[in-house]
Amino acid sequence: MNLALWIVAGLLAAVFGVAGLMKLAQPKERLAASGLAWTEDFSAGAVKAIGGLEVLAALGLILPATFGVVPILTPLAAAGLVIVMIGAAVTHGRRGEHPAIAVNVVLLVLAAFVAWGRFGPHAF
Repeated sequence: MNLALWIVAGLLAAVFGVAGLMKLAQPKERLAASGLAWTEDFSAGAVKAIGGLEVLAALGLILPATFGVVPILTPLAAAGLVIVMIGAAVTHGRRGEHPAIAVNVVLLVLAAFVAWGRFGPHAF
């Protein structure tokens, strides 16, 4: 189970790290033009904040457990991603972007699995 938690945490870190860096590096208009139409509903600062949270969560999923420094941050990062995915699903639902909700749900379930495992039976 520990290996499965590490694999899922690594996949989540990769997905959210790339997504967050993309939001931090590109202007809102370019993100909207590249298919992230939901950015039209948010200010440029809010999009950058979401990107920053995603990058911090990606780091929080891996680094604390890897270095053994404040390992409680790993399940907290996963729980934070659950909250972010709930917000994303609500946003996509309001916009009628139903296929995107499926992606949000999958990421939410994976993040909840890591939070459950690292808070509970497979804590560090």
